[in-house]
Amino acid sequence: QVQLVESGGGLVQPGGSLRLSCTASGRISSIARMGWYRQAPGKEREMVADIGSRGDTNYADSVKGRFTISRDNGKNTVHLQMNSLKSEDTAVYYCKLSNFGFVYWGQGTQVTASS
Repeated sequence: QVQLVESGGGLVQPGGSLRLSCTASGRISSIARMGWYRQAPGKEREMVADIGSRGDTNYADSVKGRFTISRDNGKNTVHLQMNSLKSEDTAVYYCKLSNFGFVYWGQGTQVTASS
């Protein structure tokens, strides 16, 4: 059974930084794609960034230059370094794993950028 465990959310002032981490357990494909999505109140869930097993990345335009996604294949872990956070980045952030044709989601972690 595949499980995703997220950590690293919290409250930060605008302009601050946070680092999210997500670790997958279970049978994980070597070519699984991992990523981060977010959902703000009253809005649809949107992709923030994702990364393939070879390090190929995609970013939402709104976070390019501020967020960096990385992964440790040996530990089935993906990180999201978030710098220069803005109030509009406030949302619940979800880890996503695409594995053997299935999609798995983490439980979500709250990120709040507010003074």
